[in-house]
Amino acid sequence: MPKDIYGLESLDFFVFDIRYKADGKPLPVMKRRELAENYGFTQVKLFGEFAIEKAPAEITEIIRELGKTEHEGVVIKDPEMVLQPIKYTCSESNNADLRHAFRFYNDSGRDYMFPRVVREGFQSFEWNESEEELRERCLRLGESILRPMIQSIREVENNRRISEDVRIRVKNRDTIDRFRSYLERLGVDVVFSEPERVGDEYLVRINKVNQSTTDKTKSILEGQLWS
Repeated sequence: MPKDIYGLESLDFFVFDIRYKADGKPLPVMKRRELAENYGFTQVKLFGEFAIEKAPAEITEIIRELGKTEHEGVVIKDPEMVLQPIKYTCSESNNADLRHAFRFYNDSGRDYMFPRVVREGFQSFEWNESEEELRERCLRLGESILRPMIQSIREVENNRRISEDVRIRVKNRDTIDRFRSYLERLGVDVVFSEPERVGDEYLVRINKVNQSTTDKTKSILEGQLWS
């Protein structure tokens, strides 16, 4: 996740649930939060506890606000953790995911992309959007799919390989070498920058080549049909 969403400088460990080891039964929400706080573990924000009849309106408002900063969304939980938790994502988060997925369309799986499109349809229906609101959603969704894909096509046409840049911050330089070795064993085509000292950490920029999308785009531009 972008670090500015959670105010992190590097990495942090967040507690979402605590379960009993023997049977996997989860602790009630408030008990879990109390226990995690006692041990100094970081937790995600608690937006409140709402009665069932008020929850839809309250959660909709929370989702609208979170969407303004592309937060992923919320997890709706039964306070006693008897009922199955429900993940509810923001439209802006769905579209951010799709922008990334269609930038590397032949490396991203259908199981990743398709549910995010479906979520948009059901959320629009649930919110009973006006024609103008629906039009805005359609435009947002369409741009999330087409613009990054067209960018990738243009890059391949200009003999550039499609790649993504990520950054990691680590305390120990040895972690960098171990991570590079791990990616190489997986067959991932990556280029690591020289580590840059930032305070008591090392910042490393990693360029990851998405070969499948590059090759597929190149073959289509050379005349092969989509199959």
